[in-house]
Amino acid sequence: MADAPQPTRHAVLTGVSSGIGWAIAQALLAQGWRVTGLSRSAPPTAHALLRWLPVDLDDSARLAQACADLGTVDGLVHAAGFMRTAPLGALSVDDATAMWRVHVLAAQVLADALLPQLRDGARIVLVGSRVAQGAAGRSAYAATKSALLGMVRSWAAELAPRGITANVIAPGATDTPFLHQPGRSSSPPRLPPIGRLVQAEEVAGLAAFLLGPLGGAITGQQIVMCGGASL
Repeated sequence: MADAPQPTRHAVLTGVSSGIGWAIAQALLAQGWRVTGLSRSAPPTAHALLRWLPVDLDDSARLAQACADLGTVDGLVHAAGFMRTAPLGALSVDDATAMWRVHVLAAQVLADALLPQLRDGARIVLVGSRVAQGAAGRSAYAATKSALLGMVRSWAAELAPRGITANVIAPGATDTPFLHQPGRSSSPPRLPPIGRLVQAEEVAGLAAFLLGPLGGAITGQQIVMCGGASL
């Protein structure tokens, strides 16, 4: 008797319109995942297994509402983000608040709203940054990214009895449109010791591993992928 076909895994993914988020979407689609993408802009191309929902992550009420009709979820990936840089003495409350809402509060709203829909053994992956360890001129951004680890470790402890993992991927400078945002002009990226930028596809490969069957024993961790910049 033939084995019954396995159900298609379902991932909810933010930042699907470009950069690391789009690279993760492509990696998961190539593995047969069904992906629901949440972003303000549409993904670059359509795919039979990709559903796009236009959502502003800064709108917590709309974001929570969007989660209500997504069905069962096997993976939650929060990859959306942006950077505004400034030195101490010139920090913007508006910029800091906006980054907190997109990086931290949106992740909280998503995980909280989707909890009843997460299968046992599901995965949560948040895309942080190596800058979470601190970097001159990027304190407000670093504060939001460092907050992700405390949040993920708390979730990991709460969800471990259900076999649900929660981790942070912390890339260094990655070759995406994010790298050229005007808001980070006062703190340009530097090449890491390997002599090149991290590639979005490399971050996507790590995310796919953490979301996959062999990632089930890794939880509550921040995995840095920085090309040696932390050495």
